[in-house]
Amino acid sequence: MRRTSISTLIASIAIAALTVSGCGSSAGSGTGSGPATAGPVELAMWTGFTGGDRAAYESLVTQFNSSHPNIKVTMEVQPWDTIAQKLPSAWATGQGPDLATPNFDPNVLGEYLKSNSLLALDATGDGDMKINADKLAPSAIKAFTVDGKLYAVPANIATLQLYYNKKLLSAAGLTNPPATVDELRTDAQKLTGNGVFGLSLADHETIQMWPVLQWLDGGDIVGTDGCSQLDTQANIDSLTRWAALVRAKAAPVGLTGAESDALFSAGKAAMQLNGPWAAAGYTQAGIDLGVAPVPTGVNGKVTLASTVPLAVSAKTAHPAEAQQFLAWWTGKDAQRTFALASGFPPVRTDMGDDSKLAANAVVAKFAAALPEARLYLPGVIGAPKVDSEAYIPLIGAITRGKDVATEVKTASAAINSITGCSGT
Repeated sequence: MRRTSISTLIASIAIAALTVSGCGSSAGSGTGSGPATAGPVELAMWTGFTGGDRAAYESLVTQFNSSHPNIKVTMEVQPWDTIAQKLPSAWATGQGPDLATPNFDPNVLGEYLKSNSLLALDATGDGDMKINADKLAPSAIKAFTVDGKLYAVPANIATLQLYYNKKLLSAAGLTNPPATVDELRTDAQKLTGNGVFGLSLADHETIQMWPVLQWLDGGDIVGTDGCSQLDTQANIDSLTRWAALVRAKAAPVGLTGAESDALFSAGKAAMQLNGPWAAAGYTQAGIDLGVAPVPTGVNGKVTLASTVPLAVSAKTAHPAEAQQFLAWWTGKDAQRTFALASGFPPVRTDMGDDSKLAANAVVAKFAAALPEARLYLPGVIGAPKVDSEAYIPLIGAITRGKDVATEVKTASAAINSITGCSGT
């Protein structure tokens, strides 16, 4: 369940980071550039894509440079922690790169807006030379738009779908994977036994999946007013049902994402919610793998999306060229190339009839979920703390037998304290 855009899941490699003073300070390169020189406009770009899909991102940059002789983008790959330390002050003072993926958490854009560090993207509209915002993943565009202005595009997008072990389902007499949330719970119990868990769930050091379980039951974690919704009866009922499933040993207790992956890879779990990055490893492990949509919930289809924002410095010397790069990056040709190379779905919602993508069954299935995919805690003040200090401890407590109603009250108080909700 690991991926490059979730901090606790990043398998970072040691990369020597450039100092702030050394980036974007040469002529024609970056936000602190001197007088223009002959040759292409040079754009520096910082990213934290240090994982196995790094080559796919680097290949995109190479293709852009080959097809745009008047612009040269240099992608500098650094650990996410390094970017988080260096970029805020660099952009606030007019230094650093022209473009960056500031963080794996989309909510970080709010901090950069406070320091007036982000360029409002105005090169939007129809056509290949524009950022086709209305064709991009709606959950990402909504998160990246503030007061009617767009400040980033999705560098990538991923959705969660239901992985299942065809062999184990067949052995349990199940012809098809579950289609509804009630079937998901029932099938998880049917598939449990003989050393096999029906559903492999992780609750920390992973992309979140418990919110999907709540959404399927019509619940949520934080409302648009910043106040906890966990203490509503609907959410208490939902968490009680899922916690009972865990306590009945139909799902394991307290797994990290890596441990959940290992369980499924070993054929010890029949089903799992996961992203596109896991498919190749499961196939290599010899799993007779199936991928199905997340079962339909009480209010229709829903799943979780994760994305990394790609933004432009407000002080770049080359705003037009930087936005031209964003338009190309999110265009159909680039996204087709990236999807086929990385296994991630394209960031666009209008490529369902693309024959090359349709030929890749895994990519096509994850891409099909984009319209109903939701981000986790979008726009919530203190979202990382809400997750680590309230939500994760809540799931850990109730799956170990603590009273759900009591633990929900504790978690709600913690959430409201973090977000500043007054409770009125």
